[in-house]
Amino acid sequence: LLVFVTILFGWPALVGLVRAEFLRARNFEYVRAARALGVSSTTIMFRHMLPNAMVATLTFMPFIITGAIATLASLDFLGFGLPSSAPSLGELTRQAKQNLQAPWLGFTAFITFSVLLSLLVFIFEGVRDAFDPRKTFS
Repeated sequence: LLVFVTILFGWPALVGLVRAEFLRARNFEYVRAARALGVSSTTIMFRHMLPNAMVATLTFMPFIITGAIATLASLDFLGFGLPSSAPSLGELTRQAKQNLQAPWLGFTAFITFSVLLSLLVFIFEGVRDAFDPRKTFS
């Protein structure tokens, strides 16, 4: 339920970005040339404009996903997330705060957060590079 609420309130920023990319892409020369040649609007959108808009979307996605993970962990830490018996990063952080005599709990939570969020950013950088139509691999 929390994931769906996070998605529900997180998508408007992405919609604005995609709309801006489509509005920018419609003024490119190759889009004008395709329109002058009589190519249908659907073909122009899917073949020319969508790949360029996808690059901007994939650039923004790691920040949305890491923000959602941090939000869910914060809610778990505050006690508003999953039940306290369910394992989560927020619950681990709360236990580390309650048990200061066991510093490995805090280190484990910090290292897990850091590695998870860094790996997500690195993975999405690779995905973005793979889908970038302007990038050539030689």
